[in-house]
Amino acid sequence: MTENTPKTYEVRAVGYVRRSAEGITLEILEQFRPALANLSHFSHVIVLWWADRHDNEKSRSALQTRPPYARDQVMGIFATRAEYRPNPIGLTTCRLLAVDEAHGSVRVADIDALDGTPVLDLKAYFPVCDRVRKAHIPAWLSDWPQWLPDDGLGL
Repeated sequence: MTENTPKTYEVRAVGYVRRSAEGITLEILEQFRPALANLSHFSHVIVLWWADRHDNEKSRSALQTRPPYARDQVMGIFATRAEYRPNPIGLTTCRLLAVDEAHGSVRVADIDALDGTPVLDLKAYFPVCDRVRKAHIPAWLSDWPQWLPDDGLGL
C-alpha cells in the first residue's frame, strides 16, 4: 500500500439517534452501556455519528459544494459541516439532559442528526480541550446564531 492509497478502517455503531415527541435520545446498545458510567456528571457530550444516508459513492466523492447558507460561495467540503464528504462522519456537541445507564438512554437537548442515525462514539466535553478562546468564522456565516437552542425541546 502506498501513501496515495487510502487505508480502510472498520467502524461500529455503539447506538442510534432516536427522535420522538418527547425529545431526542441516544439509544446505546447493550454491550456498550457500561461505557456510560459517570457520563451523567458532565453537562455536555460530544457525539460522533455516521451520516449513513450519505454513505454512497456520489456523496463520498463530493469535494466541493455551494452550501445552502452561502450559495454564492464554492467551498471545499472540509470548510463545511456537510454530511456528504469522503467519510460521512458527523460531530455535534450536545447538552446532556439525562443518562440512564441501565437502559442505555442518553437524552440530549439537540443534535443535527436524523432519527435512526448510527452513533459511533460519545466523548465527555472537557472545556480545557474542546473550547476555543478566540474563534472566528467567515462573513457568509455572520447571520447564524451564536448558540444552538439549549432548551431541551430538541428543536
